[in-house]
Amino acid sequence: MPELTADLVRRQVAVIVAPTTPAVLVAKAATKTIPIVFFTAGDPVDLGLVASLSRPDSNLTGATTLTLEVGPKWLQLLHEMVPHATSIALLINPTSPNLAEAQSRVLEAAARSRGLQLPVLQASTDQHFDSAFARVAQLGASGLVISSDSFFFSQSAQLARLAIRHAVPTIFGFREFVAAGGLMSYGGSLMESFRWVGVYVGRILKGEELASLPIQQSTKIELFINLKTAEALGLELPATLLTRADDIIE
Repeated sequence: MPELTADLVRRQVAVIVAPTTPAVLVAKAATKTIPIVFFTAGDPVDLGLVASLSRPDSNLTGATTLTLEVGPKWLQLLHEMVPHATSIALLINPTSPNLAEAQSRVLEAAARSRGLQLPVLQASTDQHFDSAFARVAQLGASGLVISSDSFFFSQSAQLARLAIRHAVPTIFGFREFVAAGGLMSYGGSLMESFRWVGVYVGRILKGEELASLPIQQSTKIELFINLKTAEALGLELPATLLTRADDIIE
């Protein structure tokens, strides 16, 4: 990725689109002048991308789902689904340390406040997934939170299959996971975020300054539940979850 980004800088492109946290960190290191429009699942300020969401003071702007804010909700929702749980595991990608560390910190604090243990599992390739799911039961965890990460998102279908195979109640930040057979998702709309990325690219190409383009936060937070998967896992959906869900996949 650094070599590809350096090539874009040499070509003096008008704008760089960085659709993942690793991509925007590489782009930020590569140029201080070319406008960069990013999407990240983390907090852009916490990740060191911008000093302020309302007024970017560098060559970066873009959109975020701010998963750090909804992270504690992942634990709450999964705990409601598995109320007897005393331990819920967290899966992170160690090759994206900025995002992984920030999400781990927030979720560990949320777990402590709920009296839950939060063992942390790591996976950086799809070959690691099967052993990670197997470790959930070995650690005595009753569920798994998959942290928001572009690599995990690209493997939503495989993660959903493994969650069912290992009988692990699992929540993720993106509805694509539930559509592929995962149990639950809670998070912002990717369609909304990427629409803003496209709009901002167009406005920059028309000559607007980045200082006038604040970071856009996803305003639509959605809860999706796969009823078929819940039944396969032997889970009884609480009425509170059923009424709050934006969509129940049957």
